[in-house]
Amino acid sequence: MGMRMLDFDEFRKRLEARGLSRKDIDFSVDVVDEFEGYLKKNGKSIASMGLSDLKKYVSLLINQKRNSHKRLVALARCLAFVKKNDEFMYLLGTFGASNVLPDIGDRLASIAGEEVRRRVFEGFELPPLGTSDNTYPALTEMIVKRMEAELPHKTCREVLTWNYHKVPDAAFKDAKERFEKAASIDEYLEGEHKELLKELEACMKEGRLWYEQKITPEVLEFVKANQEICTGVRKGDKIYETKIPFAPPEFLAETDPVMKRYYACHCQLVRASLKEGMSKVPSTFCYCSAGYHKARFDAVFGESVEIELLESVLKGDDRCRFSTKIPKGKMK
Repeated sequence: MGMRMLDFDEFRKRLEARGLSRKDIDFSVDVVDEFEGYLKKNGKSIASMGLSDLKKYVSLLINQKRNSHKRLVALARCLAFVKKNDEFMYLLGTFGASNVLPDIGDRLASIAGEEVRRRVFEGFELPPLGTSDNTYPALTEMIVKRMEAELPHKTCREVLTWNYHKVPDAAFKDAKERFEKAASIDEYLEGEHKELLKELEACMKEGRLWYEQKITPEVLEFVKANQEICTGVRKGDKIYETKIPFAPPEFLAETDPVMKRYYACHCQLVRASLKEGMSKVPSTFCYCSAGYHKARFDAVFGESVEIELLESVLKGDDRCRFSTKIPKGKMK
């Protein structure tokens, strides 16, 4: 294959540390080797490539029907390894976009019946895996509007308020233990915020992403100044939580309200539409985001909690904010 531009030995070690099998590691290396060859033909390397190069390559894979989840995950792991953060985040976003809509269809059928799902989802095919996020907002808008025409608002909320990212309860095991040890909910939330700040500071110092977020000194101070962000503040029998912006450095630097909402939004199914101004996607869809936040408190409190969408970028706000009702008997 000629001179390799990536340290494949170190990449293999990284994959081994993640517990991948020898077969999966070999597959990942072959995928990245092929990608590197594609870039080399175009006078680029993995180090010098940009987002447009990745998009062109993924489009090529789609056209060749080689855009398997396994192949794209291998590419994503490589991008994370070399800290190509923008490209990694983009690819990661395409995974979430491809999974959520079919899962919404399944939940819709379980709650409202197969016939309702057919009417809501008929007449179109879901885009192939790896498709640009620009293709999703119109589709999401149509699905949500059809759902709202078929069902009461309360039922639409029930369908959308779900753990579509499939975060297991085990992910919140430590948080639940800390809650049980805390003298009060306030103490628990304050402690969670301190733990979060330690983690963010470590990410900043090591130059690695926190999930999909780049952490700068300004971002760290932004989170430090507001315990609601990613953690929550109790007022009465409710916990108020604000979502961290998807692109925090850009969000903090931006003055245009349209782009500020765009940088705030995490959802690849709608965020491209925010560049146009007010999105046409109904804000009801943001209960999908509420479901992600609900999962943590469901696990911590050991029962299903009520969550309310207070603010969202689809409503025209510059942030997404929720309130979670503390279940009876769980106040302390």
